[in-house]
Amino acid sequence: MANPSSSLPLYERVTRKNTIARAIELGILSLLLCLLAYRILSFQDHGFSWLLAFLCESWFAFIWVLTVSSKWNQVEYQTYPQRVLQRKLELPPVDMFVTTADPVLEPPILTVNTVLSLLALDYPADKLACYVSDDGGSPLTFYSLVEASKFAKLWVPFCKKYSIQVRAPFRYFSGESMSSQDISPLFQQDWKKMKDEYEQLCQKIEDAAKGSIPCELTGEFADFKNIQRRNHASIVKVIWENKEAGNANGVVPHLVYISREKRPKHPHHFKAGAMNVLTRVSGVMTNAPFMLNVDCDMYVNNSQIVLHALCLLMGMKSDKDCAFVQFPQHFYDGLKDHPFGNQLVVLIEYLGRGLAGIQGPFYGGTGCFHRRKVIYGLSPFDEEISGKLSDENLQKTFGSSMEFIKSAAQILSESKSTSSSPHNLLSFVEAANQIAACVYEYDGLDLWIDDRGRPHRTHNPGKRLEIDQLHTDAARVSGLRALRRACDDDPAEKVGHRASRNPGRPKKPAHFDTTREAPVQAMPGLPVDPAVGLAVGEPAPSIPVAIFITYNLYTLFEYLQAGLSARAWWNNQRMWRITAMTAWLFGVFSVILKLLGLSETVFEVTQKEQPSTNGSDDGNADVGRFTFNESPIFIPATTVLLVNLTALVIAILGFWPAARGGDGWGIGEMIFSSCVVLCLWAFLKGLFGKGKYGIPLATVYKSGALALLFVNLSRWTSMG
Repeated sequence: MANPSSSLPLYERVTRKNTIARAIELGILSLLLCLLAYRILSFQDHGFSWLLAFLCESWFAFIWVLTVSSKWNQVEYQTYPQRVLQRKLELPPVDMFVTTADPVLEPPILTVNTVLSLLALDYPADKLACYVSDDGGSPLTFYSLVEASKFAKLWVPFCKKYSIQVRAPFRYFSGESMSSQDISPLFQQDWKKMKDEYEQLCQKIEDAAKGSIPCELTGEFADFKNIQRRNHASIVKVIWENKEAGNANGVVPHLVYISREKRPKHPHHFKAGAMNVLTRVSGVMTNAPFMLNVDCDMYVNNSQIVLHALCLLMGMKSDKDCAFVQFPQHFYDGLKDHPFGNQLVVLIEYLGRGLAGIQGPFYGGTGCFHRRKVIYGLSPFDEEISGKLSDENLQKTFGSSMEFIKSAAQILSESKSTSSSPHNLLSFVEAANQIAACVYEYDGLDLWIDDRGRPHRTHNPGKRLEIDQLHTDAARVSGLRALRRACDDDPAEKVGHRASRNPGRPKKPAHFDTTREAPVQAMPGLPVDPAVGLAVGEPAPSIPVAIFITYNLYTLFEYLQAGLSARAWWNNQRMWRITAMTAWLFGVFSVILKLLGLSETVFEVTQKEQPSTNGSDDGNADVGRFTFNESPIFIPATTVLLVNLTALVIAILGFWPAARGGDGWGIGEMIFSSCVVLCLWAFLKGLFGKGKYGIPLATVYKSGALALLFVNLSRWTSMG
């Protein structure tokens, strides 16, 4: 008799009931349309300020339409990882990618913890392989990984023996890791031993960073001798190879170090280029049908993350129904009430689920499971697959490496994602070094970038995406999304190819809100607040007041429903406005300059710090304060602050004359200007702060000049 569990679905798709939210969103949209109609009917009686307000309100209405359409049909998924195991199918191998670029800005101990959390996943160890891409070509990073592999031989069995949930050591040992365990003498002994071993590992890496790495750089370190970060040959090192096939318990997965070739005259395309090399090298060495990529500071917080992903990847009717599964990021050691508004909780909770109900969000760059055959651009369900797998056609796509061509043909011809992972990785090192060369980007497959360095192959306008919310975090994340087809009746559509047809599909407007969010919201971000606060005399304030109150109460309700506080809501509201006036505005200018050929986009690695052992910064009185420097990015927000402060002073002292055809200043303008000042309170404090907490005088002078110019322009237009 067949096992009843084998017929059960691996996931369930549940549609959320959000009737009240829909009614409120439509109500706000109706008020916006009424306001626009009122503006149009009253154009003859007002001047430039009226037109400016109309343009800003039209833009906001446009954004609101995108927001409503994106959040309209919210769905969530329930995955059943145990059913994957109950089906007793051969579990597919998975290749895991970790990317790092600078041992100073990205301390190796962070990369080590990320790698250790991956090596200790609840998945057969002989089915996993971890590849670390080091774009810094650092012997310190390589040394840290070698030492981490030794520690992993103790850490992985410990985690599986006691079913440890958090498998990044720095997080496990920083909390009350023994509180939820059966405090047996044996566990206490093992726990103390593991903590001591981890502290020794940290000390070794810290000492190495101070210069105690073998100075002669011989043996395994010989390849790093006289290396230049942006000018060196490829380096591929098999740090650990799991040769115990079929023994999934107590062993460590493969661990491979990669530093791709870099030459001054060859663009390396930053992380996208690194992902190209990781995909090619892993294809030659292990060739797993699924690939997970994570950033170096993103640890796995759910040991069953692979099984959760497989619920969607293997639970679909066919391979072309699901191309990738995305886990959105969550952050550890966040400050109380999110003072900088960067936790993305509400964005994932509502917008992410809403996009899943249409065609899903985009590939997030980290925490994503990819189906290798989709990245390669072909599907085994193509009608002409046999002709496309000829050596001549494959060489045009995958380059001159016969080992890589052979591995690609194997993946593309597999009807099931259960290909075996080969062993004896050392025999593939020479081929791996060949395809890690920078010239291979031009002779072979550009998996993650096109000829202009733009990302591609992860999305297709004809495919469908879905998102799933896990009950527990996985990779400090809480959701899944999968690329799916929108039209199953179109056999010519290929998953992974860029397509230009079907322009009327609903993905276009839904994704416009997320992919164009910076320019869409930054364009009106600068003038809207001064226009409302200084220049607009509003004879009929009831509509904008109704919009203002309804919108803020609605967003506050969303935050409270998501388990956040009212303070967190306010912090996010003010940061939304600050970001629109600073980062997004400069992002728009940067893109325009690049399109005009006047500048090039520069990628900079952000500084990453190891969090404190107690996971709290409550003792620091300056936590949550803004810091400033002489960057021009602070000029727009400072200018808006000075404009609204000037408007309030003029209104209070009665210096502003009546506007042409208007009634002069009223309580509405003062309220809106006061709201702007409150949103920019951090900048107001910066005007009087000192050191890094104060706005530099040069920025104040430039902003003051711009504010004075705007005030006089407003005075001239209002007086006619």
